[in-house]
Amino acid sequence: MSDFRSDSVGMRSGGAGEDPLLRRLYDRLRPFLRLFVSLIVTFLGLLAITFFIGRVIPIDPVLAVVGERAPPEVYEATRKAMGLDKPLIVQFAMYVWQVLHGDLGVSLLTSRPVIEDIQRVVPATFELATLATIIGVVLGVPMGVLAAVHAGRWPDHLVRVIGLIGYSVPVFWLGLMGLLLFYGKLGWVGGPGRLDIYYDGMVPTVTGMILIDALLAGDMDIFWNAVSHIVLPASILGYYSLAYIARMTRSFMLEQLGQEYITTARVKGLSEFRVIWVHALGNVMVPLITVIALSYASLLEGSVLTETVFAWPGLGFYITNALVSADMAAVLGGTIVVGTVFVGLNLLSDFLYRIVDPRAR
Repeated sequence: MSDFRSDSVGMRSGGAGEDPLLRRLYDRLRPFLRLFVSLIVTFLGLLAITFFIGRVIPIDPVLAVVGERAPPEVYEATRKAMGLDKPLIVQFAMYVWQVLHGDLGVSLLTSRPVIEDIQRVVPATFELATLATIIGVVLGVPMGVLAAVHAGRWPDHLVRVIGLIGYSVPVFWLGLMGLLLFYGKLGWVGGPGRLDIYYDGMVPTVTGMILIDALLAGDMDIFWNAVSHIVLPASILGYYSLAYIARMTRSFMLEQLGQEYITTARVKGLSEFRVIWVHALGNVMVPLITVIALSYASLLEGSVLTETVFAWPGLGFYITNALVSADMAAVLGGTIVVGTVFVGLNLLSDFLYRIVDPRAR
């Protein structure tokens, strides 16, 4: 009896009675289990927020469907069909079930399922935000490094002024001034929209991104026309991203350049280029990944004004029109997509941590 008790205690306490193989398997799966639970909780929180926003705003979803002149019996029948006569917790459970099955409701503006509308407009936003992020990273990271290396001198002051302007000047004003100068006066870029109107519909839709679809179709005229239209809004959004990335890179690099390992590397005779761009920047990459991911996510959901100014048919433009028209199904569906993008990019940055930083592995 005593031997049985000791074996049981050993099993519970992780002693010799526990299977080492199961223990190793559990240790390997534990981070993924925690991540999975965290994602579920975050997603449920996102759904809860969007659900209760839809119930709090002073817009009757039934009237939005049947109209203000509908008879009372039609109103009640529609209300029951939408499940609004049930308790709030039951309504939330139904809402979660619908979202998990890809049902975000039907848009009042287009009379199509919201998920289909979002699938149609997301590629335009993805194309614009991706190009803007590339501009922000390619220019912002070197500018931040340069400012940190020359801290307190004119390159640092120049980078900080450029960043300050990027933070201070409204994006819509930059867009309007850019259209007035580069399109209206100089004619260097294309106007609002993704293509000139006579090119519209001439490229088969494969990815939904005009630049890639034009290349796949081998039509270089449409490709360069799309480039002329996207270069100005992408540059304006890229400037906004550049200001944020350059500022954060400068801050991270100043912290690293004051560390003892940098002094040791210089004492050992390593070149200044290797000390800065390999050792210091290598240690900066881990927090910088999060900065870039969050900047990318903010461009995916925060390019509303830019898309409105340039009549860019993306997600921000779609949500804006839906909000003006009180199309709450479209607004909440777009909000869920934006929140899911943030969660997904945070997950991606966690995986990139393990690739960039061996200590995370």
